[in-house]
Amino acid sequence: MRRRIMAPLIAASTLLSLSACGAADMTQQASPYAAAEGAKTVTLSVQSWVGAQANVAVAKYLLEHELGYRVDTVQVDEVPAWDALSQGRVDALLEDWGHPEQEQRYVEDKKTIARGGDLGVTGHIGWFVPKYFADAHPDVTDWKNLNKYADQLRTAESGGKGQLLDGSPSYVTNDKALVKNLDLDYKVVFAGSEAAQITQIKQFAKEKKPFLTYWYKPQWLFEKVPMTEVKLPAYKEGCDADPEKVACAYPHTPLQKFLNADFAEKGGKAAAFLKNFRWTVEEQNEVALMIAEEKLSPEAAAEKWVEANEPTWRKWLP
Repeated sequence: MRRRIMAPLIAASTLLSLSACGAADMTQQASPYAAAEGAKTVTLSVQSWVGAQANVAVAKYLLEHELGYRVDTVQVDEVPAWDALSQGRVDALLEDWGHPEQEQRYVEDKKTIARGGDLGVTGHIGWFVPKYFADAHPDVTDWKNLNKYADQLRTAESGGKGQLLDGSPSYVTNDKALVKNLDLDYKVVFAGSEAAQITQIKQFAKEKKPFLTYWYKPQWLFEKVPMTEVKLPAYKEGCDADPEKVACAYPHTPLQKFLNADFAEKGGKAAAFLKNFRWTVEEQNEVALMIAEEKLSPEAAAEKWVEANEPTWRKWLP
C-alpha cells in the first residue's frame, strides 16, 4: 500500500518530467526501451520513496555491469504503475505494498502481469509519535488517548484539530477514514511528498515539538528521528475491505515484485535475475540512507553497496 524523497532516480537515457504529485503519468507515455523485441534492454518502474529507489538502483547497476543490459527507469505512482506494467510500458515493479484489485485484474484475470516473488522486505504503515513525546506521555501510544493530546498536536494547517501528518496524496492511505470512524479530533494534513514530510518531521524533532505522523517501515529516517508507533485497533483479515468503513490498523505486508507477463516469459537472464533479487530490510536501508542522507546518487550508492556485498548479490545472477 506505500506508500510509501527524494532525489528522483535518473533514467539511463531519459528523465521524464514529473507531475505535481511527483510521478510521470505512464498511461500517456512509455519508455523507448520497454518491450523492445530482441534487444538487451530492461525498463524498471521506480516509486517516489527512497526504499524503492534503493531496490531499482542496485538492480539497475547489476543488470548493466554484470549482465550487459541497458536499463531505463521511469517514475510512476502506485496504481498507474500496474497499468504501465500490464501494457508493457515497463517490464518490472520491484516493490508493491499490496493492491488486491489490480492483482486480481491483471494477474488472475487478464494474466498480463506475473508474480516475481518476495522482495525479502516486510512493509508496515502506521501512526507514529516521536520517542521523546512517547517517553513523556506513555499513554499517547494507545489510539484511545489521542484526543487527550489533540490540542498539543494542533498546527496552523489543522485548524482547531490535532494534526495527523501524511505524505503524498498519491499514497494509499486509510487515514481520513480512520480519523472519522475512530471519532478522533484530528485532521489529515498532506505534506505533499515523502521529502516534504521528512523535512517537516526533522524540523519538529529539532525543536522537540510533539507530532503525529503516518509513516512506514522500512525507512531510514527511524535512525535519525526515533519514533514510537501508536497502537490502532488490531488488524484482522478483511477489516480494511471497505475503504469508507476502515477502523483498524494497517497490516504487515511482505513486499512483492511483479513482472510484465511477456517479459517474465521471454526476458531471459534479466527476468531471471529480477525474480532472484531478494534482500533484507537492513540492506535496503543501507542503500536508502546513502541516497537520502549522504546525498550519493543512486548509481554511486548502488556501486558502493555492490562492491561491499558480492556474496549477497552473486546469488541473484542466473
